[in-house]
Amino acid sequence: MNKEKRRLIFERLRAANPAPTTELVYRTPFELLVAVILSAQATDKGVNKATAGLFAVADTAERMLALGEDDLKTHIRTIGLFNSKAANIIKTCAILIAEHGGQVPRARKALEALPGVGRKTANVVLNTAYGEPTMAVDTHIFRVSNRTGLAPGKTPLAVEQALLRHVPKVFLKDAHHWLILHGRYVCLARQPRCPECPIADLCDYRDKTPPP
Repeated sequence: MNKEKRRLIFERLRAANPAPTTELVYRTPFELLVAVILSAQATDKGVNKATAGLFAVADTAERMLALGEDDLKTHIRTIGLFNSKAANIIKTCAILIAEHGGQVPRARKALEALPGVGRKTANVVLNTAYGEPTMAVDTHIFRVSNRTGLAPGKTPLAVEQALLRHVPKVFLKDAHHWLILHGRYVCLARQPRCPECPIADLCDYRDKTPPP
């Protein structure tokens, strides 16, 4: 895929959604961090349902730590892997308080040092909370990048690096949100909705879904 096609793709995605953001509900960087930790192998809808009650009683690292692991589990037990996620969140809160004044750090190294936080989670926090031009490559972005030819790669890291190289700078801040939403609602895994796709004519995917 050439440079002009990539620019046109993002121009169209921007025209359809000028201000994209995460579908996770949050008010602060801390709430976003917790929500993203919980979102691993879970839907945003399921996470939002759980955090509505959780954040009403524990919306800071201090309050979450005071809530404790057992009570935290009662709020998130509908989410997959809730036992390990609760343990990681409590440990993360303790580190935030001890090393960062209870605040979520803006440095990748510090974020990735937190229990339950990997590269993808760090990228989401850096981008969504702090406006950094990062690429949080989840299954949707990995699929869309490879299927369309936008930024092919055999691993999430390879796709991330390809996107950072190829996405025009003006689109970098919002690109991962557009790609996630495109993969979630249009470029579906089993049967992509090619007839509804605003970038179908720019996409390199050969087996496009035919019109009904």
